[in-house]
Amino acid sequence: MSKKAYLEHLRNVPLFQSCSNKDLEKIAKAGDEVRMPAGTLIVDQGQTGREAFVILNGTVTVKRNGKKVASLGTGTVVGELSLLDHGPRTATVVCETDCDLLLLSQRNFMGVLDDVPTLSHKLLATLAGRIRELDRRYYG
Repeated sequence: MSKKAYLEHLRNVPLFQSCSNKDLEKIAKAGDEVRMPAGTLIVDQGQTGREAFVILNGTVTVKRNGKKVASLGTGTVVGELSLLDHGPRTATVVCETDCDLLLLSQRNFMGVLDDVPTLSHKLLATLAGRIRELDRRYYG
């Protein structure tokens, strides 16, 4: 895939849609694109997190305590909580289909957040949305 095509691929990820080309280039340089076949364990609940993953293509299953809680697809970030607070993984994530992922190590993830404010803002909005959803479920 050409650099231009790859940047357009990244731009189609909702988390990156408002990023400039320059920001997309920073994100691309910071991560490694990996392909994982269906059934691959990406994140293991309770383990220490050392990387975050952006789903570029495919679907993953999220389980908490062995119970499926979600299916997530293109544009979703998984594993970022452990990178933000150094806590254990809160869920297990397995590739439901063959997946193309952008892997961001802890150091690179923090560097991207420092270098790309747009991404930090979008990530904060995503986390706030999750908190509101949990609050709604818990308190009604």
